Amino acid sequence: MNILITGGAGYIGSHTAVELLNAGHEIVIIDNLSNSDAGVVDRIKKITNKPVKFYHADIRDADALNKIFSENKIDAVIHFAGLKAVGESVEKPLLYWNVNVGGTLSLLTAMDVHGVRKIIFSSSATVYGLPETVPVAEDAPLFAINPYGSTKLVQEELFRQLRGWNIVLLRYFNPVGAHPSGMIGEDPRGIPNNLMPYVARVATGDLPHVGVFGNDYDTPDGTGYRDYIHVVDLARGHGAALSKLTGDAAVGCVAYNLGTGRAYSVMEMIRAFERACGHEIKYEIKPRRAGDAPIVYADVSRAERELGFRAEMDIDDMCRDAWGWISGK
Repeated sequence: MNILITGGAGYIGSHTAVELLNAGHEIVIIDNLSNSDAGVVDRIKKITNKPVKFYHADIRDADALNKIFSENKIDAVIHFAGLKAVGESVEKPLLYWNVNVGGTLSLLTAMDVHGVRKIIFSSSATVYGLPETVPVAEDAPLFAINPYGSTKLVQEELFRQLRGWNIVLLRYFNPVGAHPSGMIGEDPRGIPNNLMPYVARVATGDLPHVGVFGNDYDTPDGTGYRDYIHVVDLARGHGAALSKLTGDAAVGCVAYNLGTGRAYSVMEMIRAFERACGHEIKYEIKPRRAGDAPIVYADVSRAERELGFRAEMDIDDMCRDAWGWISGK
């Protein structure tokens, strides 16, 4: 099949592009490169030895989308394009609504005009807010605690209102790691917002220490526990979702958690990264952050049952590949 990947030069998009190409699909990438680099597309080609068609454009540009759908026979879309920093969304809510919700409306309008009604949407576990129970299943209550989460919730609701479409909503639990080749990985601009890229920057000496926010939670080691999934496993999950989306049976609109179904603590992550890089990583205990839950991890039984997908890599795989990427840059 020929798959359009929005935001395909980004972190998760690029890894998914590699998995789809290796599975025999053809891909078209659109990316405005606001948080990525065109060189990633060249590295995707090098890893897979497959051609990639790339459009440097914004999905809010209706003319650009019309050009893409007119020039290519698109069978389905995987939609990653959007902004994702929680802190930035609090500072710039209008920007997040414009880019995330506005971009999705623009994309869906173009798809509808060109008769393409199969899409996988990059959602997030942030739609669960602060879960009251774990593991978190897909039927848990949905609510947002920041503008970024609000945009994801609204986009999900928009998808649920589309009739006659086949739609898969994938809710991610903390993607980490990098491609084993060391050629593509997470490369946030500025100071990272998420734990693993921050730990990686401390490991390289670019940052002085990791802040551990709270060590007195009711958890085995007192620090917060989260469900981390290797980005290659996550990319494989998109391949599994694509098989369901393009199968013979009607899908409608269905949501799946993509995680490992277990949680690792902040300290476990730091220790695993120490094993990967071979030296100590400095950290400082800081006060708890408001809104942080002690432990959050996914119920992955629906994805296992209906997609046949199960994450295969553990925390040492995640840290090894992240270190291979960041140390080789």
